[in-house]
Amino acid sequence: MANLKEIRNRIASVSSTMQITSAMKMVSAAKLKKAQDAITAMRPYSDKLTELLQSLSASLDGDAGSKFADNREVNKVLIVAITSNRGLAGAFNSNILKQCTILINETYAGKQVDFMAIGKKANDFLNKKSNVIANHSGLYDDLTFENTAVIAEDLMERFTSGEYDKIEVVYNKFKNAATQIVMTEQFLPIVPVEGGEATSGDYIFEPSKPEIVAQLIPKSLKTQLYKGIRDSFASEHGARMTAMHKATDNATELRDQLKLTYNKARQAAITNEILEIVGGAEALNN
Repeated sequence: MANLKEIRNRIASVSSTMQITSAMKMVSAAKLKKAQDAITAMRPYSDKLTELLQSLSASLDGDAGSKFADNREVNKVLIVAITSNRGLAGAFNSNILKQCTILINETYAGKQVDFMAIGKKANDFLNKKSNVIANHSGLYDDLTFENTAVIAEDLMERFTSGEYDKIEVVYNKFKNAATQIVMTEQFLPIVPVEGGEATSGDYIFEPSKPEIVAQLIPKSLKTQLYKGIRDSFASEHGARMTAMHKATDNATELRDQLKLTYNKARQAAITNEILEIVGGAEALNN
């Protein structure tokens, strides 16, 4: 059994760790509320915009949307991996990195697979696995639609120029604080809506469809990427809050066990001292 000083030091260390994890949990809980409200408000707009875009693109034969809907033979793939800059968030980052590894080794085995990292964790891991063409970890310092739009424009340029035949986005979709769903969404080429142009009859277009699509496609793609990053941002804080909550509970349990061990050891030491005193007194009497 460890001596009393060692147990006291361990109790102090665990108590200090518990204070840190508890503080991190409260910080993430505060940030989660704002991030959750942002993504919840944005989803209906993003989903409807994507639905309208797919419906329009399916009914066009012209060149307005063809450059973004060009289904070429897939030889070169670009994957946008969205993680966080920091750890201590449970399996939040590792789930994304596992999915990226599956895409490299299984889904696109034998093809050229490059990555664009949004988040330091993705950049550090994927640099060892594949080619990372860009790292946008600084985006989280000022996460706005305007800054995200610059990245989306770069992706659109790389696709339309023929540098890549397919672009996908891998991120964590926020469901609740305890649950995040790993998503792999096709960014380009645009995925046509099921049923072709059947749904396009529900709308009256002014100006013409080609003019609308020419402006709508870039806006929709920028919104899609921004939604994915916002989803990941909310998921990160939810995962970290949950992880720190569990860590705090574990630290509390460990501290209680150490206190019990300390009290037992202290009582044993006191008992031994009493026995020694009694034994000494009896020896003197004899």
